[in-house]
Amino acid sequence: MSDVRDRALTLAEAFIGTPYRHQGSRRGVGCDCLGLVRGVWRDLYGAEPEAVSAYTPDWAERADGEPLLEAARRHFHEIATSETAPGDLLVFRWRTGAAAKHCGLLGREGRLIHAYEGSAVVASPLGRAWTRRIAGAFRFPEM
Repeated sequence: MSDVRDRALTLAEAFIGTPYRHQGSRRGVGCDCLGLVRGVWRDLYGAEPEAVSAYTPDWAERADGEPLLEAARRHFHEIATSETAPGDLLVFRWRTGAAAKHCGLLGREGRLIHAYEGSAVVASPLGRAWTRRIAGAFRFPEM
């Protein structure tokens, strides 16, 4: 495993148990799925690559295009789903034709570390219900 992926995974695991908070991105305080990735990014690199404007819970239903996938492509290295390893970013869409609106990091032993709305950051099994919804897979850039 690369040093960056290993560090990203360790940082994501440290978020487990952080309460779900829409637009939050602070370990132990609160975060949503994007906030989890933003918090890991800050811990890895120091600063976020771009400002994230306020967004509503239904932002993807109102958005044109694929803003989450486009942002991932700007700042991460896109990889084939078959190449994923623990510590990589996965982006999901809830249904065919809808914009992708959920993300998390691939965890150990086939798990997904993500912020679960109404609960907290958890490590869920990455079963078929999740894998069929993957819209993109990405690797954190090397430092």
